[in-house]
Amino acid sequence: MKGLPTRVCIFPKDVQRITGKSERYGRMLLQKIKEKANKKEHQFITIKEFCAFTGLEEQVIYPFLSN
Repeated sequence: MKGLPTRVCIFPKDVQRITGKSERYGRMLLQKIKEKANKKEHQFITIKEFCAFTGLEEQVIYPFLSN
């Protein structure tokens, strides 16, 4: 599957590339998503959860994700 990321989690650096905002903004956004999803501090945010929260389609963000 060429072009698809080899991971399911999203990180602040990815959010920075997708939104064009700072990495700090990425950390804050992922924290907000965690709180909304009732996740614990050590749990990850998936690409699906990020897309559901932001309203972006997965196919749109795949090019911005680094492996």
